[in-house]
Amino acid sequence: MSIDYLKKILTSRVYDLAVETPLELAPGLSERMGNHIFFKREDMQSVFSFKLRGAYNKMAQLSSSQLKRGVICASAGNHAQGVALSAQHLGCRAVIVMPVTTPAVKIDAVRARGGEVVLHGESYSDAYQHALVLEKKLKLCFVHPFDDPDVIAGQGTIGMEILRQHSGAIHAVFVAVGGGGLISGVGAYIKSVRPDIKIIGVQTTDSDAMYRSLQSGRRVTLTDVGLFSDGTAVKQVGEETFRLAKKYVDEIILVDTDAVCAAIKDVFTDTRSILEPAGALAIAGAKAYLERMSGQKTPLRDESLVAIACGANMNFDRLRFVAERAEVGEAHEAVFAVTIPEERGSFRRFCQLVGARSVTEFNYRISDEKLAHVFVGLQVANRNEPAKIGRQFEKQGFKTIDLTHDELAKLHIRHLVGGKSPLANGELLYRFEFPERPGALMRFLDCLAPSWNISLFHYRSQGGDVGRVLVGLQVPKAEMRAFKEFLPTLGFRSWDESSNPAYRLFL
Repeated sequence: MSIDYLKKILTSRVYDLAVETPLELAPGLSERMGNHIFFKREDMQSVFSFKLRGAYNKMAQLSSSQLKRGVICASAGNHAQGVALSAQHLGCRAVIVMPVTTPAVKIDAVRARGGEVVLHGESYSDAYQHALVLEKKLKLCFVHPFDDPDVIAGQGTIGMEILRQHSGAIHAVFVAVGGGGLISGVGAYIKSVRPDIKIIGVQTTDSDAMYRSLQSGRRVTLTDVGLFSDGTAVKQVGEETFRLAKKYVDEIILVDTDAVCAAIKDVFTDTRSILEPAGALAIAGAKAYLERMSGQKTPLRDESLVAIACGANMNFDRLRFVAERAEVGEAHEAVFAVTIPEERGSFRRFCQLVGARSVTEFNYRISDEKLAHVFVGLQVANRNEPAKIGRQFEKQGFKTIDLTHDELAKLHIRHLVGGKSPLANGELLYRFEFPERPGALMRFLDCLAPSWNISLFHYRSQGGDVGRVLVGLQVPKAEMRAFKEFLPTLGFRSWDESSNPAYRLFL
């Protein structure tokens, strides 16, 4: 049976509960990318996500007897909050099945709105199967997060608002894709009214069910999905959403975790708002699309592009990871493993080669009598610079491995460089603080006497106004008095950690 989605979208009941969200120009990102990039701010809904639209539109169509029995849904979090709030508004019971991997902020929000939370499975698909069992057992009405015409129509009102808010030319609209409900609704409306506008879906490289399905011409089921972007962690797209995607979606762009983290930072820079990973997917996709187009004979310039910022339910403790990976994602940090001769002066020579570049991380531990391995992170201007820096290191005789895209190095090795060393005899351990500004690290190193051997060095830029360095020094006994007199003249705060029990145990 053919469904008139244009009519369903125009007659949706979403505004009983949802609000029309603003379409905002992102000035900083627009200037950097050479085009007009707009954010459709669905993170400003009362549940901090677009999902309220589809959930309420579906539930508002239910009969009084269905509402009396109550509803059930499976969700990674945002749909769950939409269903819980809708149930609260309509005065009905809501049972929400959520994956055990769902961020606590989403679970707490559902419970706060009266939803009965059942945690089951590792992904949305696992929770969905369990919800189907409970649906029959408890005789509840199922509210699907994406594969339902009423839900799709509710999400489609976003497309309606975009065209109403921006009457001028739009090159493309970028939409995060999980199960496909959002892109199906937005695509159905926009392509019916303005078929010239591209509809571009965005998925993560490790949760690309829609991309693979469109490539194969049939719905593909993933064996597992990446959970960083938990809001789009779907193993299989819906039947109806796949049918609509084939009809309305121009392409799917895949982005990695680092690109999503960089997009979260971009949105924060322009709006001071923090999106969740799924919420920033569309922004990451728009950036990837424009970077790809910049390599064409006629690059895209001064065009209008819309990215739907679809959710902001971010766990606070994830921000540390996001901030660290954003630098790599926006090609602002390069990471290297550099081998230098273990001899006095070589460490300083290497640092001089780094020069005035901002150092994001420096890890070194004495471990071999002939060779030293240094883990170093440097701030770079673009994606081509790491290769250039690597060649400069090699030219000076320092064997170099570019680890910028090495997951093991970025996730683990950078935190594990060190350990005990039989060559660190007589080592003194000091913490130093100095004003964090370009060149400060080199000025600090220049103050150290050449006869004082550095046996351990750790520095990581924390984005604050103070730089913190941990240094192991081997100072000849005859020079200990000079060393003690030197510390107050350094001008940096310092602490002697040589007796610290953690240092004694691990280093």
